Parts: sequence; structure tokens; C-alpha cells
Amino acid sequence: MFDKRLVKNFDFFLLFVVLLLVAIGIFGIGAAKRLPTEGGNSIADVIKSFNLRHVKLQTFWLLSGLFLLAIVISIDYNTIGDYASILYWIVIVLLIVVEIAGYARGTAQRWIAIGPFTMQPPEFAKLACILTGAKTLSKNEEKEKSFKDFLPVIARFALPIFFVIQNDLGTSMVLIVILLAMLFVMGMSYKLIFGFLGVGAIVAPVMWFNFLNDYQKMRILVFINPGLDPTGDGYNVIQSVMAIGSGRLTGKSLLSGNTLSQLNFLPEPHTDFIYSVIVEALGFLGGITVIILYGILIVRSIQIARKAKDTFGQLIVIGVVAMQMAHIIENIGMTMGIMPITGIPLPFLSYGGSFMWINMIALGLILNVGMRRQKIKF
Repeated sequence: MFDKRLVKNFDFFLLFVVLLLVAIGIFGIGAAKRLPTEGGNSIADVIKSFNLRHVKLQTFWLLSGLFLLAIVISIDYNTIGDYASILYWIVIVLLIVVEIAGYARGTAQRWIAIGPFTMQPPEFAKLACILTGAKTLSKNEEKEKSFKDFLPVIARFALPIFFVIQNDLGTSMVLIVILLAMLFVMGMSYKLIFGFLGVGAIVAPVMWFNFLNDYQKMRILVFINPGLDPTGDGYNVIQSVMAIGSGRLTGKSLLSGNTLSQLNFLPEPHTDFIYSVIVEALGFLGGITVIILYGILIVRSIQIARKAKDTFGQLIVIGVVAMQMAHIIENIGMTMGIMPITGIPLPFLSYGGSFMWINMIALGLILNVGMRRQKIKF
């Protein structure tokens, strides 16, 4: 049963920061899905031009996500950890279902349909790996560790990576970042980490010729030279950079009626390129505000990890922080043309039900660890 005394350790400021990010995201989704105005650009015309379907859905995902967050914080994270292995294998089964019966949106096969609803098992794989990885690593925390001691957790991450890498390179990259962050915190030496990366460099050519799809290869090549595919992935980068640049200091007025997203020049404006929409609408000041809010989220979360009462809690928070940072750096870098396009969405801003739920559950785990950093004294 939930102890009301835990509320004194609840980080309301962290939740407030996240809700600010979500509010900015909903604004961006509304701006991204705005329809061309008919007649004029008055305030009334602008209101009529907004397609509120995605805004309403994102608001629903937010409210249901907050409900999931409330459930997560009401259960001791160590109790949740007891079911980590079960959750992990459920996700593995779902990943197999994606391979057999999943369907693609765009170029990535990530979705399965359950009645009228769709979900993305690869998103849930991140949290499952964080929980099972943290549980596995914390079992022998006092022991001096060699490479073989890390093999069980590496294997835990390798299995979902194997299932998603061909159709979802972005999720594979995020899982690798989470794994390396957790191994580093648990004391894996720099020599072993660099050796791990070295093996990755050796395996990379094998993956390039045998596992990566043509569109994934093109995205990497376009990152080096957008001119290689100016009407495809190169077009996406070029339009995104143009949208960001056109926002200037304070952004374009919504009354202008000539944003790149409204004119359908910007691809996937409400998901992958939501940051471009926000900067175009709110300018450099809006873009830097988003980055500052993310900075507060990361720093505050790391502080919670440092104060965690046990290694398991610390590893959960570090895993979530690594996941968030991987998404933030890759997505914002992608919109600016300094990172390859991977289809990784932006936490709390990008449109999507599964993604909002995962981020709210992840936030719930961070708050859960923070609330229970001290034992309740009777």
C-alpha cells in the first residue's frame, strides 16, 4: 500500500519541467498539423486551420501516461524489479510477433495491431532492458568484476538488438547507449569499454553488407553528404535545416501562414521533426528553451541517481537518463543535419501513444527511486 510519507520526497519540480515540455510538444503538434488557411490569416482563420485531432490524441496519451506514472510510483521499484525478467520475456515475444506479423509505417517495421489499437514493442524493449539489466548487474555489486561477469547483462541486451536492428537501427543504437552507460557505472574498465567499441567497429562492415536495409545505408550516406539524395532523405535534412533557420530569433507568427510544415515541405513534422516545427514557430529562443528544460531534466535525474538508496535504483535512473539523452542528442542533431536520420522521436514532444507511455513510465521510475531514497522510519 502507498505510504503518504513518501510524498515529501516527490520531485514536483521535475514533473513540472516534463509537463512544460509536453505542453510545448502539443503546441508543436498543433502547428505541424495546421491546415492551409482559406481566405485570410486573421486569428479566426488560424483557429479554423488547426487540425485538432492529433492534439486531442496527444492529450489523451498524456493523461493516460500520467495514470501509468501514478501506478509506477505507487509500487516500490524493488517490487517492480522482481518482475523484471517476466516483463523482459514478454517484450521478447512481442518483438518476435513484430518480425512475423508486424507492419511498417514509412520505412521501419515497428508496429503490431491489437484490435483497434497499435503499439510499438521496440519502445517497451528499452524499459525492459533497463529493468532486467539493472537487476542483473546489482546482484553481484560487491564483487570485483571481469568481462565474463558482464556477459549476462550483455546477452540480455543483445537479444532484443538482434530482433530490431534490421528494421529499427535507431532503437538498436539507443539500447547500446543504455548498456554502455550501465556498464560504466558498474565499474567496467575503460579498457573493456573501448574493447567493446572496437568489436563493434569490426562488426560494423558485416552489419553494413548483411543486416542494414538500403534506406538505412542511404540515411548514413546522406548524413555525410545530403546532396546524394536531394529528393529523399537528403531532402528531409535540407528542409529541416531551412525550417530551423527561418525561425530566426523569435520565430514565425502563426498568422503568417507560410511555415514549411504548413506548406507540407517538412517531413513527419509532428513526430521525427517536431523540433524543427517548434524552432520555426518559436525561433531560437523557443529552441534553446527546450534544450534548457531537457538539461534540467537530465541534471535533476542524475541527482536522484546519486542519492538512490541502492545500486538497483541507481542503475534504473542511469539507464533511463541514457535512454533520454540518446533520444535528445540524436533527434535534435538529426534536425540540424549533424546526426544521421534514424527516426528516433523526441521525448515528451513527439506525437505518439507508445512513446508517451514509455516516457511517462520511465519518469515514474525516476520519481519512484527518488521518493524511496530514504527508508521510512516508524
